[in-house]
Amino acid sequence: MADEQDRDTLQHSTPADAAPPPADASFTPAEPLKDAGVDFTPEDTTTAGSGSTLADAKQSVRDHVAKGREQAADKARGFAEDGKARATDALTQLSQMLTDAAGQVDEKLGGQYGQYARSAADRVQGFSSAIDQKSVDDLLDDARELVRKSPELAVGLAAGVGFVLARLIGSAVDQRDA
Repeated sequence: MADEQDRDTLQHSTPADAAPPPADASFTPAEPLKDAGVDFTPEDTTTAGSGSTLADAKQSVRDHVAKGREQAADKARGFAEDGKARATDALTQLSQMLTDAAGQVDEKLGGQYGQYARSAADRVQGFSSAIDQKSVDDLLDDARELVRKSPELAVGLAAGVGFVLARLIGSAVDQRDA
């Protein structure tokens, strides 16, 4: 109902009402705006002060980038700590499985082969303990040192780990789709 009243009271505009201002017209704010504390003068960008604003902007960007790096490093460190905990848990479980299997190997193949399984379980458990005792930074330093000393071994290990991860991910996707 109110819309109908608005339409009835609207005055229709003509093309003369929408004529552009003359070319020599200058903008002068209305009286209330002049006294409102608003400055309508354009900033002069050619003064020496613009260099400081550019420097301030660059410093602000640097600060934001540094903050972003810090946050990313903290998040990566958290993921690395979580991964380290999962790896030590998996190695401990593998060690336990090898220890349990050693008894069956004793029965089927003999005590000597069972001893090999127990020895392997002890080494896996020792490796798990060593990883658990080191910090993420220490583990990264050890990895860098390994790459420096023998890059071919590092490439081989990376390929092996990549193969195992691809198999694990592939089997997980297959199980999910089934």
